[in-house]
Amino acid sequence: MKTRIGVLYGGKSPEHKVSLQTAMAVMNAIDKTKFDVVPIYITTEGQWVKGEKLTSSVQDVKELQMTPNVRAILPVALNQAPTAEETNGQTEDTIDVIFPLLHGPNGEDGTVQGLLELLNIPYVGNGVLASAAGMDKVIMKNLFAQAGLRQAKYVSFLKKEWQHNEEAAYDKVESELGYPCFVKPANAGSSVGISKCKKREELKQAFMDAFRYDRKVIVEEAIVGREVEIGVIGNDEPVCSVVGEIVPKKEFYDYEAKYEDGNTELIIPADITDEEYKTIQQMAIAAFKALDLSGLVRADFFLTKDGVVYINEVNTMPGFTPFSMFPLLWKHSGVSYPELIEKLVQLALERHQEKQTITYTF
Repeated sequence: MKTRIGVLYGGKSPEHKVSLQTAMAVMNAIDKTKFDVVPIYITTEGQWVKGEKLTSSVQDVKELQMTPNVRAILPVALNQAPTAEETNGQTEDTIDVIFPLLHGPNGEDGTVQGLLELLNIPYVGNGVLASAAGMDKVIMKNLFAQAGLRQAKYVSFLKKEWQHNEEAAYDKVESELGYPCFVKPANAGSSVGISKCKKREELKQAFMDAFRYDRKVIVEEAIVGREVEIGVIGNDEPVCSVVGEIVPKKEFYDYEAKYEDGNTELIIPADITDEEYKTIQQMAIAAFKALDLSGLVRADFFLTKDGVVYINEVNTMPGFTPFSMFPLLWKHSGVSYPELIEKLVQLALERHQEKQTITYTF
């Protein structure tokens, strides 16, 4: 019997379009001899809809909200077979596992993971705590510091704090970090709302831009070094891929470079020494354990010309098209795109099975 996978995508997030690209790639590549796909789309307004039409193209998804015959579903009914009345006489099996291909807030941040935990449905990827900690760059970096991982200096600010005394915030950045520095929303991915600043005028604008996407921002010192990344998969025994390098052809790896203009070169495997690889691998595993991650993560680092490695961040649901860094890292490690999807589903089912052995009554 084939496993029924609910592919969950879209969502109320600035990274909605990225999620569409990811989901279409996965649904096209998944081994149909082993899996049945149930597409579940979350609109930008938060409505949940599903139907076979969702598998055809991104354009169809964009037009879904104008299509009256697509059945709306309640999230709490995901793991229940609908009645004959709900399906116009057609029968439908329950979903065996959810693959949440959601990027950014309201999907990658533990919110959807919490819903699936309450419904006791197996799902691919990181759990509630790991997803939330990996989404919030301030919390993530605090945990990295506790684990003794080398990283750039950083400071953070709440929106109300900044509004009460903007100049004090800029003074703190200049005294503790200096220029150049990066200003980022604490809870966003795909380089949304990120700015590189070389003077106070740019810093002021960067704060305004970042606060459009979150109530908290983080400011980091700029590390001069190569941008390298590694993939990690597993539950309690994670394993690493080869290392890849990002070579942006503009000043830094922003949203356009990642998804729109293609103005970036990916070098896989990266030209690094065995010792540098070992250090990156060890730090990635340490970060994986520090955040209690599971399933998959892409860990991002800076590598200086002196061979010093700094961890930048982890991404708990990295870009997942066949041309994204994470699947490419595993392709060069001997795991094809369809095989990677299948492996992640297996890890999800294994973790769920383990959770069923826990006693929740006393």
